[in-house]
Amino acid sequence: MPELSQRRRLLVLAICCMSLLIVSLDNTVLNVALPAMERDLHAGTSGLQWTIDAYTLVLASLLMLAGSTADRIGRRKVFLAGLVVFSFGSLLCSLAPDLEWLVVARMVQAVGGSMLNPVAMSIITNTFTDPRERARAIGVWGGVVGISMAAGPLIGGLLVESVGWRSIFWVNLPVGLAALLLTLRYVPESRAPKARRPDPVGQLLVIALFGSLTYAIIEAPEAGLGTSLPFAAVALAALLGLLRYEPRRDEPLIDLRFFRSAPFSGATVIAVSAFAALGGFLFLSTLYLQNVRGLDALHAGLWMLPMALPTFLCAPLAGRLVGSRGPRVPLLVAGLAMTASGVLFAAFDAETSDTTMFLGYVLFGIGFGFVNAPITNTAVSGMPRTQAGVAAAVASTSRQLGQTLGVAVIGAVLAAGIGASSYRETFVSAAVPGWWILAGCGAVVLVVGLVSSGAWARGTAERTAERLAAPEVREHVGASGG
Repeated sequence: MPELSQRRRLLVLAICCMSLLIVSLDNTVLNVALPAMERDLHAGTSGLQWTIDAYTLVLASLLMLAGSTADRIGRRKVFLAGLVVFSFGSLLCSLAPDLEWLVVARMVQAVGGSMLNPVAMSIITNTFTDPRERARAIGVWGGVVGISMAAGPLIGGLLVESVGWRSIFWVNLPVGLAALLLTLRYVPESRAPKARRPDPVGQLLVIALFGSLTYAIIEAPEAGLGTSLPFAAVALAALLGLLRYEPRRDEPLIDLRFFRSAPFSGATVIAVSAFAALGGFLFLSTLYLQNVRGLDALHAGLWMLPMALPTFLCAPLAGRLVGSRGPRVPLLVAGLAMTASGVLFAAFDAETSDTTMFLGYVLFGIGFGFVNAPITNTAVSGMPRTQAGVAAAVASTSRQLGQTLGVAVIGAVLAAGIGASSYRETFVSAAVPGWWILAGCGAVVLVVGLVSSGAWARGTAERTAERLAAPEVREHVGASGG
């Protein structure tokens, strides 16, 4: 990628953030619309889970493929294709006649989404080469998630109440079109110097692993263990296949050597835990506010602001802290705040009082606001720039896998607790195990953040980067000698 002026770099960052905005906004808007979809499409708890998880599951399965493909054929090309497919999928969602078609349309959306966020992050990584400037840019990137959290529930609530749930997908169309035109005009093409070859076997194993695991979790409460256990077995077999097959390839879909870096492995675990907490938190909160408290979509969206605003305010601060002091402080703040929020709901029934529910939402928003920037920065820092797309894609995959598992596990726990009873009668008690799981996710962020951000962890990252760069250096020397 050619060296760009400061003004052009900021413009590229803004364009990439537009793609993140429509993808993130789509998720937060959708959560507010779940009860309306439930009524209109006659969906149960598992059906609502699939409207979210069909998207995040496909996204998680294809992110690494999209990242490596973008490094190979051109990041700008893949980014443009993603904008087109995502916008088309959004249009299909708005026209879906039933739940099954909506789930399929969400999967089309996800195919486009898989080409957006990891590729945009790779573009940002290669545009902002100075580590501190990159950390600040990633902080802005994280702030966009906060914007989507703040605006999504309000926009979604307003649209659902005034026009209907189908209109929530229309928001993506003008933003997607604007991003498409600006990308054609201002984003330069870039690719890795050495293209990575496709890995179809690895890709199929990833799809089998994520798909089987998610299906087993979501369907277990209704279908029973007899139906879900075979899918769990397929997931285990796919995992073992990946661990055996990928190290034997010269250019694997998942380079397992990345995980020799403690910060990278830590960022992966933290991403799964933090976004599992986010997915579960939004799922529980939306159903409680509308199905138990009886709020309409707009007022439920307003209740999400105590969580959304701290996320928006804390994300840029986390980016600056990562740039100046490293990832440890933001990760510790994130872990403490998310754990405290989960415990408040699990042990003290925070949702039964406006004051404690407000405090629980604020704590979760602070925690999530601090966690995003250190995840991304740690995942791509120290890795060779030629593999930035793959490293960013692994981090993004971890996020989406975490959100998928969060909705699947929390939804399954909730469905098992409620059983044949009504939401109003049993929701608070049925949700307690789910809140304890969310508290546990926060504790994982705290502990892993502490372990993976010290001197020992940085040493493992340096050694891993040397091993990853060595083949490229040897190849370059050999070419020069010839």
